[in-house]
Amino acid sequence: MANLQDIRRRIRSVKSIQQITNAMDMVATSRLRRAKEAANSNRPYAEKTAAVIRSVAAAATGIAHPLLEQHESGKRLILVMAADKGLAGAYSSNALKKAMTLVEDKSNTQIVTVGRKARDFFKNRSFDIISQRVGISERPQASHAQKIARTLISAFESGEIKEVYMVYTRFVSAITCVPEAVKLLPFTAEAGEGHAQAPYIYEPNAEEVLGALLPQYLFTTIYAALLQSAASELSSRMNAMSNATDNAGELIGKLDLYYNKVRQAGITNEINEIVGGAEALK
Repeated sequence: MANLQDIRRRIRSVKSIQQITNAMDMVATSRLRRAKEAANSNRPYAEKTAAVIRSVAAAATGIAHPLLEQHESGKRLILVMAADKGLAGAYSSNALKKAMTLVEDKSNTQIVTVGRKARDFFKNRSFDIISQRVGISERPQASHAQKIARTLISAFESGEIKEVYMVYTRFVSAITCVPEAVKLLPFTAEAGEGHAQAPYIYEPNAEEVLGALLPQYLFTTIYAALLQSAASELSSRMNAMSNATDNAGELIGKLDLYYNKVRQAGITNEINEIVGGAEALK
């Protein structure tokens, strides 16, 4: 039978862990509200920007631009967004699993990471990481997206990259987040998408208009993905810490019950010893 002191020590330990997980739950909940508002506010702008640029690109045939070029050969570049910290459930692991589905040949793949979890995952597996961003997963800024976009554009325009993909986690609700993979480059406009047949007048010309719009599209898409991933990370951490706090409460209840049973058994044993001793003296 366990010692009462050991049980009390374990109860104190679980209560300390419960206080930590409860605090992390409250912090994640407060940050999630702002992250969710930022992601939801940015989503209509990002979707409209993408629709307009795809529509313009579909209507402007015969335009040459570095981001429209189809490279016959080259490596695959994958931008992967994960968390900087753990204790967020399966958020990072789901995104990393999604990214690995895009890897056909490790020697023919380059990686750009956002978050320590993504950096450590691919570094431990000896992938070629050409750029990494840490410390921004929970609070991304537009400047971060601009730097990442410039990195991707520079790599693609060098001719060594055949295609560029992005893996992020789309925020659906506080309890649902979906990892997704999106092809960023070369930029293509699907037939029939948007208003591809609408007439456009370009000033000064179509090539210069698309030259300004395409990098902006890339920046907008990456920034929207960063905001979506931040909201997904915080919601995953909130749910994980809430579940951990509840589990700790259940464990404390079981330990309290076990403690009382052990204490009562000890008292009963002492009473039996006293009664047995008294009977022996008669």
